[in-house]
Amino acid sequence: MNATASHHQTPPEEAARLMRLATYVSVSVAATLIVAKLIAWFMTDSISLLATLVDSVLDALAASINLFAVRHALLPADKQHRFGHGKAEALAGLGQATFIAGSSGFLILESFNRFINPQPLGAVGVGVGVMIFSIIATLGLLMVQRHVIEKTQSTAITADSLHYKTDLYVNSSVILALVLAAYGGWSGFDALFALGIGTYILFSAWEIIQHAMHDLMDHELSDDERQSIKAIVLSHPQSRGIHDLRTRRSGITAFIQLHLELDDELTLTQAHDISDEIEAMLLKNFASAEIIIHADPASLNEPLPEFLNPTESSAI
Repeated sequence: MNATASHHQTPPEEAARLMRLATYVSVSVAATLIVAKLIAWFMTDSISLLATLVDSVLDALAASINLFAVRHALLPADKQHRFGHGKAEALAGLGQATFIAGSSGFLILESFNRFINPQPLGAVGVGVGVMIFSIIATLGLLMVQRHVIEKTQSTAITADSLHYKTDLYVNSSVILALVLAAYGGWSGFDALFALGIGTYILFSAWEIIQHAMHDLMDHELSDDERQSIKAIVLSHPQSRGIHDLRTRRSGITAFIQLHLELDDELTLTQAHDISDEIEAMLLKNFASAEIIIHADPASLNEPLPEFLNPTESSAI
């Protein structure tokens, strides 16, 4: 089994615990950084430091949204939501992207204003110290999030992690901006770097939107994951082929549907038993998956839907 499918081995209960842990850590880190950056901004009056302060405020809002979204996404299926509540994570990702895009617009406008009305900086050492602390705290959070994403493939945690990765570049650039503005002889460095930060944040919002839309639009699982499914199905000694494989993800749950080709002479009971065995094999590698297997006689030349390549009938 390839490495890309290893996260599917995480039991649903453990995945839920990890996702909750990641949201709690994210909220705590964001709140701590807001306080530190607010103090530093009052002392320095740096527009680039204000940029990262605004970013941290949005981190806190986004993390709070994630906290509620993850709790809702982990609710079991009910009569009104037979496929579960996993897409709440994708909606949270879109909410994050909205906050992020709004913050980037604010920072870009403030940067232009600071170009027109430059301001001297103060307490540069405090600002640099706070940025170093922010980088260390963010690295710690990213390590936690990386572990959780590997185990759960959570859309909400992935979106949050993408945002915090940009924070590393943001915080590093603020350090450089403070030093250049204080000792480089031109106060415009502060506004210039803030403008770059705002533009970079805008691009990170687009990444989050793409990730969330994949879930909302029922995007297929990755090619590696689909090939893993095919290999597992074909490894059963009585499997004669697989076609019309359809997959999607909703939260931590993968949905897998396929047509299983079996010998014509098998009884319905035998075909059912083989399907159950293959389903159990798939669940060992896709622990939280919902699987539907339709058994077909191997001799049946069933036409594929038009959107599938006819030449790939045994590879999809």
